[in-house]
Amino acid sequence: MKFLAAGLVLILVLLQYRLWLGDGGMGEVHRLRADIEVQKEQNRELKERNRTLAAEVQDLKKGTVAIEERARTDLGMVGRGETFYQVVEAKPVVQPAPAPPSEPEEESGGGSSRGNSPASVIQARSPNKD
Repeated sequence: MKFLAAGLVLILVLLQYRLWLGDGGMGEVHRLRADIEVQKEQNRELKERNRTLAAEVQDLKKGTVAIEERARTDLGMVGRGETFYQVVEAKPVVQPAPAPPSEPEEESGGGSSRGNSPASVIQARSPNKD
C-alpha cells in the first residue's frame, strides 16, 4: 500500500512539474497570452492606418481638392492666376561671448600658484638668469 501511495504521489509531482514548468506549461501560456495582446494592439493600429489610407485614396480618386493640395505641398506647384511669394527670414547673427576678465597675478615666493596667462606660461618655461 505504501508503494502504491508513493507511486501515485510521484506521478502527481511529475504531472505538476510538467503543468507548471514543462513545454506547453503555464509559464508558456502566460507568455503567449502577452504576445497575443501585443499583436492585437499592433493590429488595431494597422487597421486605423489602413482606414486613413483608404479614405485618402478615395479622396484622391473623386475629389480635386486633395489633388491640388498634394500638388502644392509635395511638388511645389502653383495654380493659374496665383502668385507665389516666398518669405525668407533673416538668420540672427550670433555674437561671440566676451572673454572673462583676467585675474591679476599673485606673486609668491614659492612659485606654487602661477596664473594661466601667456606671459606667466612663458615666464614659467624660461629659465631665470639671476
